[in-house]
Amino acid sequence: MSIASAKITARQPLDRLPGKRLYTDAERARRDATKWTLVQGVLAPVQFIVFLISLALVLRYLWTGAGYEAATISIVIKTAILMLIMVTGAIWEKVVFGQYLFADAFFWEDVFSFVVIALHTWYIYALLAGTAGAESMMYIALTAYAAYVVNAGQFLWKLRMARLDAEARI
Repeated sequence: MSIASAKITARQPLDRLPGKRLYTDAERARRDATKWTLVQGVLAPVQFIVFLISLALVLRYLWTGAGYEAATISIVIKTAILMLIMVTGAIWEKVVFGQYLFADAFFWEDVFSFVVIALHTWYIYALLAGTAGAESMMYIALTAYAAYVVNAGQFLWKLRMARLDAEARI
């Protein structure tokens, strides 16, 4: 694609054109300098471990009917960690890109993150309001978890792209 045929918007710097770098030099420097990068780097694997434990507990409940309380507690913990990582991620995005959410480099990841948040919040609402039975709530959690896996994949892909970009610069 030539620059002439690329669709350029006012918010899309030239280095964000298709096939270009994920971070500008200034954004990369801010990313590498902020403590929020480390916070995200710690919270992401913690969230994934909690997800795996919770997934096992939810599936156990659905297969055996046992362990509803443990599954419920694990889903609440997973949701709390999700909210924490989303808030700290927004702060990270503000430091690196100058806006809390929907920076061009992570726009679609942020959009899908809101789907993940909505599904987790639906579970919490159903739990607190008593609007769904136990089995239905576990299926809501599984739906939220499936969305989380897609979203995690988006972020892993961006991490890989950032590493490939860094290697190409060496």
